[in-house]
Order: sequence, then C-alpha cells, then structure tokens
Amino acid sequence: MVAGHVDNTVSGTDAGAGPAVDSAPAGPDPVDPIDTLRVFETPEGVDLSLRLAGPVPRAAAFAIDLLIRYALYIVLMPLVALAGVGIGLMLIGFFLLEWFYPVFFELRSGATPGKKVMGLVVVHHDGTPVGPSASLIRNLLRVVDFLPVLYATGMVSMLIDRDFRRLGDLAAGTLVVYAERSRGKRAIPEEPPRPPSRPLSIETQQAILDFAERSPRLSVARRTELAELVPSADGARGQAALDNLLGVANWIARGR
Repeated sequence: MVAGHVDNTVSGTDAGAGPAVDSAPAGPDPVDPIDTLRVFETPEGVDLSLRLAGPVPRAAAFAIDLLIRYALYIVLMPLVALAGVGIGLMLIGFFLLEWFYPVFFELRSGATPGKKVMGLVVVHHDGTPVGPSASLIRNLLRVVDFLPVLYATGMVSMLIDRDFRRLGDLAAGTLVVYAERSRGKRAIPEEPPRPPSRPLSIETQQAILDFAERSPRLSVARRTELAELVPSADGARGQAALDNLLGVANWIARGR
C-alpha cells in the first residue's frame, strides 16, 4: 500500500551525450500514508483486511449506547418503591448496566447496540473475535479513559495511536473495526475456460470451484502453493499452475 520511490535516471550513452540527467527531481523520503486499513495473514494463508474505526464513529456509538442505558435506568427506577430491598436491587441493576452492558453484547455478537448501528465490531488485534478476558479488561479500564472528564484521556490516546486505540484497547489487545458486510455469492476470477486434461470427480470439481471463489482473499504465495497441489495443474508451477486451475474452474462453472 506504500508506493515505492522510483528514481528514473536517464544516462547519456552516445559519444556526444552530456552527463546523466534525472528526468524528475527526487522527491522526499517515502513515509507511511495515513491509512485505516490493516492487513493480517492468517495461518491458513488468508489475507484478512480490517478497516479501523476512528474517534467520530466510536463516539457516535457510545452516545447511542448511553441513551439506551439511560432508558434502562429509568425502567429500574420504580424498584425504589419496593420497601427494604428495592433500593438495593436498583443499585445492583445500575452497576450491571454500567460495567457489564458492553461486555454482555461484545461477547454475544462482538458489538454493543450502538456499535451495531454504526457498523462497528470489537476484535482482537489479529482479527479474531473478542474473548471474555479482553472484553472485561477494555471495559473496566473505561474509568481510566474517562479521566479527567468526558473521556479526555481515551480521546487523546485514540488520536495519537495509529490504530485509534484507547487505553483499554491497548491493555486488552483489541481493535474497533468496521464489520465486514455480506457480499453475497463470491465470483470466480475471470480466466479463459480450459477443460482439464483428465476426468475430475464431483468432489474435485467442487474443491476447484471453492478454491477459485476464495482465491482473491488468499495471499499470492498461498494461491500458488495450493494451485500446484491440484491434479488439474498437470505439473505446472507458479503462476502457470494458478492460471490453469482458474481456467478449469471457469470451464466447470460455465457447464463445460
């Protein structure tokens, strides 16, 4: 994602040519661009792209959750009318809402109602679903992020961290990212259809189609490695094996 700096130098080669001249002035040293996309490669060789959520959508999600919690606080208020145990039950309810409301929803679906509305989800730093310990840590440390007032510490932390993490996220090893939207049926990369050199069983044909549909999400090295293992590769290596396999997949998908 970072464009390399290319030095395009034209040198004189004829006898009367002058000294070498740079066709374009040298630019500044390359730096990492401001980007909110993080790519991780899973052990299976799948490139997992996570689009980080910045302070604005996270603040909007927090505001929505705050309104929901306030509504639930109002629902609990009538417990005061119960003699003796009413106030105690109300305080317990307030405590659970304040500290375990986000934990409950994050462990259930990866996101509180507010985050769901904003299309956000909490994950571990490697993209895996958030676990109980990480969710507890990141939410219990909200009291530190709130200091000195109105989440000032957490906001400063998100602004200076390249992954927009507040202190709770840093301690828990979590990220808040945009949830991946369902894309419907996956398409097979276009390649001229070519019949296999030998008959293929139904299971092998299905495996080839599955591979072709998943291939855009696999790293280049993993795609090539798997393509070389399929019987239809006919001993081809590297990109030739991948092109051949995608051609067979297109041949199968189009009904021969």
